[in-house]
Amino acid sequence: MSKITYKDSGVDLDVYAESMSRLPRLLNSTFSNRVIGRDGGFAGLFKLNDGLAKYNDPVLVSCTDGVGTKLKIASMINVHNTVGIDLVAMSVNDAICYGAEPLFFLDYVAVPKDNPDLLEQIINGIVKGCRECNCSLLGGETAILPNMYNPNEYDLAGFCVGVVEQEKIIDGKKIQKGDVLIGVESSGLHSNGFSLVRKILFDSVGYIPSDKAPHELAQFDGQTIGDLLLTPTRIYAKMTSELLARFKANESIVGMAHITGGGLVENTSRILPEGLSIQLNRETWNIPPIFNWLRTLGEIDNAEMERVFNLGIGFVLIVKPEFVAQIMQVINFKSWKIGTVV
Repeated sequence: MSKITYKDSGVDLDVYAESMSRLPRLLNSTFSNRVIGRDGGFAGLFKLNDGLAKYNDPVLVSCTDGVGTKLKIASMINVHNTVGIDLVAMSVNDAICYGAEPLFFLDYVAVPKDNPDLLEQIINGIVKGCRECNCSLLGGETAILPNMYNPNEYDLAGFCVGVVEQEKIIDGKKIQKGDVLIGVESSGLHSNGFSLVRKILFDSVGYIPSDKAPHELAQFDGQTIGDLLLTPTRIYAKMTSELLARFKANESIVGMAHITGGGLVENTSRILPEGLSIQLNRETWNIPPIFNWLRTLGEIDNAEMERVFNLGIGFVLIVKPEFVAQIMQVINFKSWKIGTVV
């Protein structure tokens, strides 16, 4: 019997080394002067206080998430340079709900075999997401897991760490009856509900991801269904940073919610004090065509749609009534007054 090597089991250390050699340049492009330089170390180092940023009573905020079965769409059409944006967005958008400044991000990529080109595409997306929210990609882990995934599939997870002054934490405790909900537009499906999307489009109806988007989605002319579904999750960090620089936390902005799985009602209600609820006016914003298209194709009940998808609202601000107009002027995306606290 000949000697067995790691390569025989599905892990080629030479290819792995090539993959790793491509990453430092990408990571370094996200670094701020708060990152303590390291090459080949065992952990990433980050200075909380420096000449520009100083905190009196800092509280760290940490979030972790993945991209879910949206990754299957990426594998179907062999497009992998956007799901990294989704990965960053899903964690960062949660952290900023507390008024936090995102500091750094780490990723976990699991693949069935080493593929330097694939890994570089994925990390390029993560880097783009990090740069969009001024967050340093401090490190990560690439796991080669033979026989764990189908040949063309992989999995992603990540987490971010942010910081907020304790006195500026926005936790919803200041929300009162009469406060106003401002809904901020999503970029599309974001990263939730893709198991249902795939069930409708590919299992039940028989669409192919490479098909051109149908006439019901006319404004997406030229895109394929796969490209449309892979539209990255919007990152709201710059928006909240600008708002909190102009308006006092818990005096004007008293609550924030990232609209993910569970939909608008569930994600907004979870930050409300006991005894309060929200009253939505669903006529105040237009639901994007992709949601109505899916609803019709799958014959999905309205209640189910509201539980699974964001329906065009990716982020919600709960604000004092007297600040609504001023705040909406600062928001750099489409926004609507969508309801009140009751």
